[in-house]
Amino acid sequence: MKAGEGGVHHGDCLELVPELSRREKFDLAYADPPFNAGGKRAARVGRGERVRGQHAYDDAWSTIDDFLRMLEPRLAVVRDALSERGTLWLHLDHRTVHDAKVAADRVFGRSAFMGEVIWVPGNGGKKRSGPSVTHQTILIYARGKQPIWNGDDPALRESFAATSLRMHFQNVDADGRHFRERVISGKAYRYYADEGRRLGSVWSDCPAMRANTPLIAETTGYPTQKPLALLERIVRASSLEGSRVLDPMCGSGTTLVAAKNLGRRFAGVDQSPLAVQIARGRLLNGSAKVTSRRRRDP
Repeated sequence: MKAGEGGVHHGDCLELVPELSRREKFDLAYADPPFNAGGKRAARVGRGERVRGQHAYDDAWSTIDDFLRMLEPRLAVVRDALSERGTLWLHLDHRTVHDAKVAADRVFGRSAFMGEVIWVPGNGGKKRSGPSVTHQTILIYARGKQPIWNGDDPALRESFAATSLRMHFQNVDADGRHFRERVISGKAYRYYADEGRRLGSVWSDCPAMRANTPLIAETTGYPTQKPLALLERIVRASSLEGSRVLDPMCGSGTTLVAAKNLGRRFAGVDQSPLAVQIARGRLLNGSAKVTSRRRRDP
């Protein structure tokens, strides 16, 4: 497969992404780089333990400055690969996200920052002294002035609180749908109970366990694999059917599987031969399954 085509490519995104975007830009890029957590990461093979598994990638830099020297030029090539309606979703944790935010501001410009998602994997706290950090952060940057944002997609809606439903949604229209009306600055707005409200910035309903337990078919054994439900929501939020989706550090290929499931074109890059092997296998074996659901109650 040539570098200018879709699929999964082995190599450094710094070199490959410019070629992948030469003919056509991407509407969405999701980047999940190493977190600089220290040490090496191994993959579970078969029923073995991950810690004794096959080497997947290194996750250690001597200093935060070394980490940023790796990350910033790669952010720049991803920026240049985006369409004018494109966005970058940059997934990190507390170890580097604050410094990476400053670097991404330099690359995209501070005004390009759209916001952030706090993802709660649901693993619980582990520290015995001081607060445990039990979330990760996804920074969102726009390439241009009018990025794709599908805020009314069911994957980006959630149920109204039970108390709100009881108190405010007493009206019923001719079709039997419960609603409330509010007048704001002289203009009337109608909200339907069955449509739910727009999802906020804290996502706690896409548990990491879906991707990290050998009891579930979705799991590949690749370290730090993200759940398919999380990536499907991101793809649905910031791309259209037929859009091109890029993952410049694709790991086990979850972004690519989500894009394939949802009718997007895709390209992934990774320096790990094991990651490329796993990602290609997932795309070829037809095991992809859409897991996203409406968040509101039926």
